[in-house]
Amino acid sequence: MAHAPLPLAHRGFGETLRRDAWWLQPLVVLTILSAFVVYATWAAFQNAHYTYGNYLSPFYSPVLFGDPRFAWIGPKPEWWPNLLPFSPALIILPFPGLFRVTCYYYRGAYYKAFWADPPNCAVGEPRNSYLGERHFPLIIQNIHRYFLYIAVLFLLILAHDVWDALWFDNGAGGVRFGIGVGTLVLALNVVLLTCYTLGCHSMRHIVGGFLDQLSRHPVRKKAYDCSSCLNRWHMKWAWMSLFGVAFADLYIRLCSMGVWHDWRIL
Repeated sequence: MAHAPLPLAHRGFGETLRRDAWWLQPLVVLTILSAFVVYATWAAFQNAHYTYGNYLSPFYSPVLFGDPRFAWIGPKPEWWPNLLPFSPALIILPFPGLFRVTCYYYRGAYYKAFWADPPNCAVGEPRNSYLGERHFPLIIQNIHRYFLYIAVLFLLILAHDVWDALWFDNGAGGVRFGIGVGTLVLALNVVLLTCYTLGCHSMRHIVGGFLDQLSRHPVRKKAYDCSSCLNRWHMKWAWMSLFGVAFADLYIRLCSMGVWHDWRIL
């Protein structure tokens, strides 16, 4: 079959034959993720307004050191560097943060938005070579499945926080069962994070891996099918859970500051 060789020309940064608004998607991702990182960092350094009654912000859960009402171990540890402002969130946020940063979906999103590698399909990128994920810093992406185990542990902790959010001070030194708007906010956050985490590609590898024939293991096959079902919405779960966890912190923060009032439903 006759064929004509076509010369391969390197496109400069941003050069493309596309006529659509190819820059819009990476711009939106850049804006939203940057805003989330800025807000989460600011909230973590505040070390204030992360509790309201029986509500605890997911940015600070679990409180290993700090507020005696919630701390698992005790007050501020003596080994904490004096030059670094103390906040319970600074101890635990890196773990769920690294799980989200190394997520397979987010890689495709922020590779375009932050690395411009490439800015979008068929658009010139600002480099002539590609080192991939075998070199620093992208090699750290390979730790994703290990942080998945930690993320599942955090889901259990946040679910326990929802349970605590069902018990309110009865004004007589005891507690009584109830449901507030904050309870629903924290519960919705756990649902969204669970759907996002259990629909992860690594979760499918874990529940379905090391087997020659998955159908012979009905329990693991059911788990694999459930994870695959959630995975179809992995992108949506990723974004909804991102907004959900940020709003949960914001809701508790504004209630603690007296800006919002937590309505008691039951």
